[in-house]
Amino acid sequence: MSSTDETPTGTVPGEGTATSADMGADQATRDIAEVAAVEVITTAAVHLMSAAAVKCGLAEGDDAEELKDLDEARKLITALAALVVASAPDIGNQHARSLRDGLRSLQLAFREASVIPDAPGEGPGEKYTGSVV
Repeated sequence: MSSTDETPTGTVPGEGTATSADMGADQATRDIAEVAAVEVITTAAVHLMSAAAVKCGLAEGDDAEELKDLDEARKLITALAALVVASAPDIGNQHARSLRDGLRSLQLAFREASVIPDAPGEGPGEKYTGSVV
């Protein structure tokens, strides 16, 4: 064990002295505390949208078809729908409208990419949003 890996005699790791990891976690906590909830929600929604778009085969490039995975896309779109519907009253119409538009576009893209169509109201996220067809 090198001298940098050793715990000083009589101390317990994580006690007594702050490590750079502890300070990094504290800084991350302070940083996230400064972010408004609407920003956290919309950022999470954008990540879900991006992942769902790739899984629906909407990625750019020659490998878009290889990246398509409609089972995964269904899960992501359903999670996005739940987030958008649940948060809409709190994030305001300006933010909710663009999230709803993106969600609807993904739901329609999923239907277009699917070989076996879902019944109206049975597509991904439609239990939260209602039928998109």
